[in-house]
Amino acid sequence: MTRPRVVVAGLGDSGLLTAIHLARADVDVVGVSSKPGLVSGQELGLRLARPVDWARDYRIGFDRFRRLDGAEVVHAELTGLDLAERTVLAGRPITYDVLVIATGVSNGFWRRPAFQTDADVSAALASDHARLAAADSVLVVGGGAAAVSTALQVATRWPERAVSLAFPGERALPRHHPRVWSVARRRLLRAGVELLPGHRADLAPGFAADAIGTGPVAWSTGQPPTPADAVVWAIGRVRPNTGWLPPEVLDEDGFVAVGPTLEVPGAPGVFAIGDVAATDPLRTSARNRADGLLARNVVAHLAGQPLASYRGRETRWGSVLGPEADGLRVFAPSGHPFRFPAWSVRRVLQPWIVRRGIYRGVRRS
Repeated sequence: MTRPRVVVAGLGDSGLLTAIHLARADVDVVGVSSKPGLVSGQELGLRLARPVDWARDYRIGFDRFRRLDGAEVVHAELTGLDLAERTVLAGRPITYDVLVIATGVSNGFWRRPAFQTDADVSAALASDHARLAAADSVLVVGGGAAAVSTALQVATRWPERAVSLAFPGERALPRHHPRVWSVARRRLLRAGVELLPGHRADLAPGFAADAIGTGPVAWSTGQPPTPADAVVWAIGRVRPNTGWLPPEVLDEDGFVAVGPTLEVPGAPGVFAIGDVAATDPLRTSARNRADGLLARNVVAHLAGQPLASYRGRETRWGSVLGPEADGLRVFAPSGHPFRFPAWSVRRVLQPWIVRRGIYRGVRRS
């Protein structure tokens, strides 16, 4: 008997974990990715300041994931979806019994949907790092975790640099618990980062923060322009990677509409997860391990059984600052940090908790 085929469209952080869970089920898994392996959107600061260290844990070839051994991985760009024929287009037509949409979002210069080879990824990492390494002054614009981690990581990697962080509110990290900013602020000031609260960039209509720029940066909030040799734009202008999808599966903002069970209304057998899925205002399924629930729901759907519901969170949590000299701080939803000592990140967290526990086995490079 032919086994059901589950196509996972997008093998970023959320799609990859969903595919790994589904690989244990009695289904054929086909993953489609525009990248040659996992190129995570996490830890932007580490990626820019120490790209070799970042690549060790956040850039992993699909052939190294043991649970994907029985899956088919298609390296191609998604170009269309035919709901009536249950077919996705990715260089060739691929039929499905169940489709999981996990194509994520575009966010600045580090999260782009375009097709890339290994050489393309390597060149982009090297170019961005070199751009900051050559700058005497760096201005990071944005108030989210990507901006905060970038300012801290750049300041600690190049302590002789003048590093500033500009954000529009009284505090950065407005979607995290206030305790998180209290800790982050102390770490930033200790690293010598100049904080510029109440600074909102004066941007031209249609401005795309898709490259590391140069100053000066003008402010719509009245402050004089700020000069800088390099400007890292991390202003959170996310755009869902849904140009390949028909409009009937999207909400008014272009994200994939989903119900509580992560099913797409009116599209039988279609689910969505991660930043592309409109689960809640913060689209938290990308950071709350909804991949396990979704995999169970896919199996239940195929068996005609009831499906479980996903409940989002009202605040963000997790790593904000990235690895530091004294370890890695992970913030709970309550804002309280838990610090993994530096030695444990390499010896326990990555090899045992992440690679073996979360990814279910990753081969050595």
